[in-house]
Amino acid sequence: MIKATFKHKKKICVESFDGLLVDYAKQKNAVAIIRGMRAISDFENEFQMALMNRRLNREVQTIFFMTGLRWIFTSSSIIKEAAEFGGDITGMVPDIVKRKLGEKFSVS
Repeated sequence: MIKATFKHKKKICVESFDGLLVDYAKQKNAVAIIRGMRAISDFENEFQMALMNRRLNREVQTIFFMTGLRWIFTSSSIIKEAAEFGGDITGMVPDIVKRKLGEKFSVS
């Protein structure tokens, strides 16, 4: 679904990998990992992960981006639950994700 979402964006490459993110970053000659945070509740886990990544590879920095207020309430769990019970998730997820969730929960 991620590949389908970004297939028309020439500057975005979607790949998967096994192992540690810092090892993948090094393999790709990346110097930064960008992480998104919705709320302060995300911070503790993200901060721990960033410190571990720094310990494993000091050459790769972690950059945090905060979400806009429009998205602060969302999470995959909330969106899946809304979809499961027929809620309209239009505009909250890419069209392909909305379609797949509709198929999964037998909702049109």
